[in-house]
Amino acid sequence: MDDMILEQVYQENLEERLIAYLAEKDNLSLETAMNTYYHSRLAQKINQGTEGIQYLDHKVLVEILHETEPELFPEKTPAIDLAVSEIANQ
Repeated sequence: MDDMILEQVYQENLEERLIAYLAEKDNLSLETAMNTYYHSRLAQKINQGTEGIQYLDHKVLVEILHETEPELFPEKTPAIDLAVSEIANQ
């Protein structure tokens, strides 16, 4: 197989694992996780192969996404935090 084809297959598999893990970790639908990922600067870096970032583990990449692009993740509202706190204290 050509090196370019192998790289493309590797990248596709990485993106699948990353999106699935993002959905699981953040309790998102796969559609929302996919939309979040593909609108990120991280997706562009992985696609371009810059900085070798595409060779990091998918779980590490999700953490990087959270740390470097928090604007992609809607914050919890105080009402939800209060409800969760009340349930936890019961």
